[in-house]
Amino acid sequence: MDILQPEENQRTLRVGPIEIRSFCSADEIRQYDFSPRFGFHAHYRSLYTRRLSLENNAAQPDANVTLALAENRLIVGFGVLTYPESDERWSQLNSQIMMEVKAIEVGSTWRSQGLAKNILGLLVGHPMVEEKIAYMVGYSWTWDLDGTKKTAQQYRRMLIRLFEPFGFMEYQTNEPNICLKAENIFMGRVGGNVSPDVQNAFKWLRFGMAS
Repeated sequence: MDILQPEENQRTLRVGPIEIRSFCSADEIRQYDFSPRFGFHAHYRSLYTRRLSLENNAAQPDANVTLALAENRLIVGFGVLTYPESDERWSQLNSQIMMEVKAIEVGSTWRSQGLAKNILGLLVGHPMVEEKIAYMVGYSWTWDLDGTKKTAQQYRRMLIRLFEPFGFMEYQTNEPNICLKAENIFMGRVGGNVSPDVQNAFKWLRFGMAS
């Protein structure tokens, strides 16, 4: 399997003064810094607001780390699409079929500008994704409910509105961490080139069974 090279696949969008760049390499990420107040919630701090976390993800095969950058070279938003960890349920579906949208975050100062939508579009807009099942797991304890002034159910609906236009739909699963809270959510996007056999295996995998 060919491994995607960031410099060959990078796309750039502009949203007002913000530049959004996909497939950022670890070397490129080292050139930027997070806004000092980015990612601090009342009850949660994202692991991804440590630059090394983004660098490590960018170094993985086929990974897509997409950054939203202000003119002062500060990271004001980001998204991460990578393969699941080897000990996760979703890694069991054949070889490198499932890819997780591990994070989409936008700093509070830059929200309501369409950055999350554009970041997600660059994460899943590469032709490679048509060979994959992309998925996201929403854990309510990681959501910035205080900063957004939303209830867990409102935040959940916001995620659905963000992901559905890109072909994601909600799927049921008995994965234990997802089942811990009713508001948690699992969404997936089956690529157009994914075979019926793999789709069937995905159906059974969601409930911890081999097809």
